[in-house]
Amino acid sequence: MVLGHEGVGVVEEIGPECKYLKKGDRVGWGYEHDCCGHCQQCLSGAETYCPERVMYVYANRDQGSFASHAIWREAFLFKIPDEISDEDAAPLQCGGATVFNALHAYNALPTETVGIIGVGGLGHLAIQFAAKMGCRVVVLSSTESKKEEAMRLGAHEFIATKGKKELKVSQPMNRLLVTTSALPNWDQIIPILAPGATIHPLTVVGGNFEIPYFPLLANAIAIQASVVAPRYIHRRMLEFAALHKIKPVVQTFPMTEAGILEAMDKLEKGEIYFRAVLKPQ
Repeated sequence: MVLGHEGVGVVEEIGPECKYLKKGDRVGWGYEHDCCGHCQQCLSGAETYCPERVMYVYANRDQGSFASHAIWREAFLFKIPDEISDEDAAPLQCGGATVFNALHAYNALPTETVGIIGVGGLGHLAIQFAAKMGCRVVVLSSTESKKEEAMRLGAHEFIATKGKKELKVSQPMNRLLVTTSALPNWDQIIPILAPGATIHPLTVVGGNFEIPYFPLLANAIAIQASVVAPRYIHRRMLEFAALHKIKPVVQTFPMTEAGILEAMDKLEKGEIYFRAVLKPQ
């Protein structure tokens, strides 16, 4: 199996049915590679939930971004705006699309207070998108270690949660993006959510999603799961990032065997800050 579910490259050849892309175009691709194009989900702009969706891992295992070349369907490639470099564009194809979709598809308003749990690969992008959408952004992390970075990225408020029984925020949160692999302590979090708030669990993790039942019921809190963005939202995400100069924080490594091994070793040790990007030599 070829690794790499998000990447950027240059079109070298096109097939006879291609209509929009041309040789030399810079394009990106993400987690979904194809869909049926005929079901209700596809026809309503929700092809990421197509019953016949073609997703990374489940199909096309001979292709990925850890490679020199790939053959993709034109309809699932995205032109990269000139304002975004290759190394900045690559992490937007899945991580950026995932957090932007949670905000955009579920109608986040600029008047909302948006909470973001975790300042990592997803969280540091979510902070930027929410802030540029005009939301008040509250970041929650276990310690103060990433406070300076979170504030630089656009957070208005930062809360360290470790060792605290009660959390205090200036305004209750209308929306909460959970970008950490571990579930938060809901006894801390639920009291600082506004009635009718929406919780978006965004990371892929095993086990069950558990949350206290009665506080959920009593405060009309909604749990809204989602995956990566459908194509029209993915395109809007790239345009929005280009306009507002949203960029991931990346560490680059050469796309060589040694470079990949170094990146994987740092990932295993938790030393990647915030996104590792492999660059061809």
